[in-house]
Amino acid sequence: MLLLKGDPPEGSVPDERLIGAMLEFNEELVRAGVLLAAEGLHPSARGARVTYRDGRKSVTDGPFTESKELIAGYLVIQAQSMEEAIEWASRCPVEYAAEPGQEAVVEVRQVAEMSELPTATDEQRELEQQIRERTTGS
Repeated sequence: MLLLKGDPPEGSVPDERLIGAMLEFNEELVRAGVLLAAEGLHPSARGARVTYRDGRKSVTDGPFTESKELIAGYLVIQAQSMEEAIEWASRCPVEYAAEPGQEAVVEVRQVAEMSELPTATDEQRELEQQIRERTTGS
């Protein structure tokens, strides 16, 4: 998964260059047969957090201050290795989203699969597979 870091200000919209560059990048991923999903996210000002602590849950409305830790969008790709995923991340046109002096970050994370969890029971693995089949058909 490629996590695009940032939190655009409320009311801002991506400019035409960013939209075009991201669509071109997504098309390249599709042609390579690696893109599974891709979405941008609204600013954190339009979001909320549900936090669990000491047996209680609380809700905090956005915006959230640590914008460089927030996710502005994501791409789910099927790469053969971490090196391939990093190569795709390095080609992501995030430079169009960064203002002068701002840092643009694409974080690469591997999606965990139930089969990798040694603490999961056979029944849990079976249930996870059934859920996957009902939601994705695979």
